[in-house]
Amino acid sequence: MKKWKYSVSSADDAPSSAPILLKGSICENLKTASELGYQAIEVHTRPDEEFDYEAIRKAEEQYGVKVAMIITGRLNTEGLCSLVDDRPYVTDAAMKGMKDYVDIAEKMKADLVIGWIKGNVPAGGNRKKYIDRLARNLRVLASYAKERDVKLNLEVINHYEVNIFTTADEVMDFLEEYHIDNLYVHLDTFHMGIDECDPVKAIQRCKGKIGYFHLADNSRRYPGTGQFDFKKILNALEAAGYDGYLSVECFPWPSELEAAKGALAYMKQVESN
Repeated sequence: MKKWKYSVSSADDAPSSAPILLKGSICENLKTASELGYQAIEVHTRPDEEFDYEAIRKAEEQYGVKVAMIITGRLNTEGLCSLVDDRPYVTDAAMKGMKDYVDIAEKMKADLVIGWIKGNVPAGGNRKKYIDRLARNLRVLASYAKERDVKLNLEVINHYEVNIFTTADEVMDFLEEYHIDNLYVHLDTFHMGIDECDPVKAIQRCKGKIGYFHLADNSRRYPGTGQFDFKKILNALEAAGYDGYLSVECFPWPSELEAAKGALAYMKQVESN
């Protein structure tokens, strides 16, 4: 079986209920990830954070670990912005924040996840109107990001949390209808376990367009603690031509470091069988 590259979720700080395993500065988290055997980290942050990019570059070189992905959820959860909001000043703020994220990703030579920030269709709203609005804004952002060599990844999230892009079919239908360059699919095993009837078929549906992949078991604890067949998932990803990072984003159970260690050890075991 293919030897995969692994990433792990990180942030400056996060509550224990969040699926974040490394907490601290980016340089500290790069060091810890290296000690654990990971090749990269994903960074959950705000778009208005200030970073010492030269220090981060040196830490990446020293520890042999890179920043693979910037996660944009805090622009929604903390900034209360979305790309489909009916209030123009909110959407404007979302667009500005997303461009700030792209600028951060460019400086870190990373890519970007678009999850909660895409927003939701309000109750009783005309779905086509909001999806058209999302497409218009994503077209602008995708072009802005492409000029800076940053790829955008649309996250598929379960229907209990959002009502836009809850299945692989939905996000692929969107990409095929609107033909927006520089947009890819971000799949997550935890969310797939809720809304996909068959995770393997979901991966196959996204062949050639998968830009990022999250690992967690069905309970959102680390892989190997639950019911998912990760061998089938890895085989499907390999057949689909995915060559990016597999990023562990799971609950910090029984602790952050134990989850990070357990996830990587289990995935390496799956690879070897």
